Amino acid sequence: VDKDALDTQVRDRKIQEAAEKAWNEEFANEMKQNDKIICMLEEQRKNYIRNINKDITEFWKNFQTPETRREFDLYDPQALKKDVPARISDNDPRCTISGLQKFMGEDLNYNQRMKLQKEQSREWSLQQQSEWKNALARQKFADDLCDKSRIELDQRMMEEQRKEEANRRAVCVATKDFNRIQAAEVAERKKLEKYNKIKDDMDEISNLIQGDLLSENPEQAVSSFGRHRVIPDRWKGMSPEQLMAIRSSQKEQVLEKLRQKQEEHRKEAEWDRLSILAAKAQLILERQHQRQNRERRRALDNINAELSHEQKSKNIYLKEEEYSNVPTAQFYAQFNTTSR
Repeated sequence: VDKDALDTQVRDRKIQEAAEKAWNEEFANEMKQNDKIICMLEEQRKNYIRNINKDITEFWKNFQTPETRREFDLYDPQALKKDVPARISDNDPRCTISGLQKFMGEDLNYNQRMKLQKEQSREWSLQQQSEWKNALARQKFADDLCDKSRIELDQRMMEEQRKEEANRRAVCVATKDFNRIQAAEVAERKKLEKYNKIKDDMDEISNLIQGDLLSENPEQAVSSFGRHRVIPDRWKGMSPEQLMAIRSSQKEQVLEKLRQKQEEHRKEAEWDRLSILAAKAQLILERQHQRQNRERRRALDNINAELSHEQKSKNIYLKEEEYSNVPTAQFYAQFNTTSR
C-alpha cells in the first residue's frame, strides 16, 4: 500500500472539506443577509399597503359618510325624528316629482341649485385629482425605494462575490504553500526513513549472522519447561547419541513385539487344541445319546408289537365266545374290566 499517496489524498480531502466549509459559511451568511433585506422590503411593502388602506379609510370617513349617500334616507335610523311635512316651502328639496308637491314652473331656486351642484362637482373633481396625485407620488416613492433596495442588494452581492473570490485566492495560495511544505517534509521523511531502513537492515543482517539461528546452536532449542523438551521452530535435529539411543530403543521394541506375537501364536494354538478336544468329546457324547435312543426305540417297538399281538388274540377269542355263551361273555367282560 502506498501510504504516502494515501496520506496526501487524506490531506487534500481535509483541505477541500475546509474550503467547502468556509464557502458554505459564506453562502449561509449571504443568505441570512438576503433574508434580512427581503424582510425589510416586505415590512416596507406592508407599511405602504397599511398607509394606503389607512388613507382610504380616512377618505371614506371624511368624504364618503353614510349621510352623503343618495339612498341614505331609506335606512336612516333618525328618519322619524327628522320627518317634516310633505312641503314646507317652495324651496323644499324633498318635493320630488313622485311626491306631487312641486310641478313644472314652480322651481324658484333652479339657478342657485345648479350653481351649487357645479361647485360641488368641481370640488369633487379637484379632490379626486389631488388624491390621485398623492397616490401616484406614494407609488413613485415606493418604486424608488424598491429600486434603491435592489441596487443596494446587488452591490452587496457583488461585494460578497469579490470577498469570496479573494478568499478562494487566499485559500489557493495557502494550499500551494501548505503542499510545498508538505512535499519538502515528505521528501525529508523519506530520506530519513531510507537511512533508518538501511541501518536496520545492516543491524538485522549482523544479528542473523552472529545469532544462534544461522549458527545452529543446539542450546537455543531447549525449552524453559525442561531440557527433555524442545522448541519446534528452533530445533535443528537430534545428536548422534540421541539417534543411537532411539535406534536401540526401537530394536528393543521390535524384539518385544516379536516375543508378544510368539506368545499370542502359542496361546492361539493351545486354544485351538482345546477346542478340537472339546468338539471330539461333544461328538462322542452325541453318538452315545443317539445309540441309547435307538436302543430305547427298538425295545419300545418290541413291547408295542407284543401288546398289539395280545390285543388281537384277545379280540378274536372274545368274538368266538360271544356267539357261544353270552353269560360267559359277560363274565369275561367283567373279568377284563377287573383286570384293567
